[in-house]
Amino acid sequence: MTNFFDWTAKRICVTGGDGFLGTHLVETLRRLGAREIFIPTIDEYDLVDLDAIKRMLKDSDPDVIIHLAAHVGGIGANREHPAEFFYDNLMMGVQLIHQAYQFGLEKFVAIGTVCAYPKFTPVPFKEEDLWIGYPEETNAPYGLAKKMLLVQSQAYREQYGFNSIFLLPVNLYGPGDNFDPRSSHVIPALIRKCVQAQESGADHIIVWGDGSPTREFIYVEDAARGIALATERFNESEPVNIGSGFEISIKDLVEKIARMTGFEGELMWDTSKPNGQPRRALDTTKAREKFGFSAQTDFDQGLKRTIDWFRENRS
Repeated sequence: MTNFFDWTAKRICVTGGDGFLGTHLVETLRRLGAREIFIPTIDEYDLVDLDAIKRMLKDSDPDVIIHLAAHVGGIGANREHPAEFFYDNLMMGVQLIHQAYQFGLEKFVAIGTVCAYPKFTPVPFKEEDLWIGYPEETNAPYGLAKKMLLVQSQAYREQYGFNSIFLLPVNLYGPGDNFDPRSSHVIPALIRKCVQAQESGADHIIVWGDGSPTREFIYVEDAARGIALATERFNESEPVNIGSGFEISIKDLVEKIARMTGFEGELMWDTSKPNGQPRRALDTTKAREKFGFSAQTDFDQGLKRTIDWFRENRS
């Protein structure tokens, strides 16, 4: 594949660039030669607000926007804030794409979510199955809000010739993840529980659900590299999965994290809490064929780095 994309000559705006994925992506872009990277912070630019979007575009004058910013959390946060998750993510994305088109942007990279897939999708999830059913109920408002950016991306390319792409990353993990128990996803939440239990001498931890669902996870640096490759090389509005191709049950995941953190107590399953989607694993063929991406980080190595980072940075 020939690369005609010169990072050194582009002004890049990365929304959410100070977040978990964003910080890793910005590092990746700098390694690729990007010199002008604008990172709008929520304190200065509330991207749910139209005037803030217009001001951000004026201030950053970008050639490319990579839209990572999202109001996001785990199952608990999704259940508590479904309206906020729907409204904030929809208004951010829809207004941002429209203003970017009107601004004359060269390229828009929209980051979707695996939560956009139907609850019962044949495994591994193929991009063409995105519309065969309704998403899993606990995160449907968030998933559907992000999915509308795919519809918009395709419509704006068809009518206006606007170059926007839509990527579907699977669950991320890695150093710098969100370990706040009120909003964290499964891996950081389990690492925190196991480390704290191990250090306090607790004889058990409580885990949501029954352990039967499966999940796929991608190391954050791999995801950042995939987004960068797509930005360079991919110019179609068909959705593309960004994943690792590795599926693990929640039961096996919990046991693995307990073992790696040194927690030897009992794992107690709270089956009154929701499992979420029954299975989740992506077909990553299209990313490999379209822009040469495949994940490289071994899951155990990635988990060890994440656990080590948490122990060193808890304060």
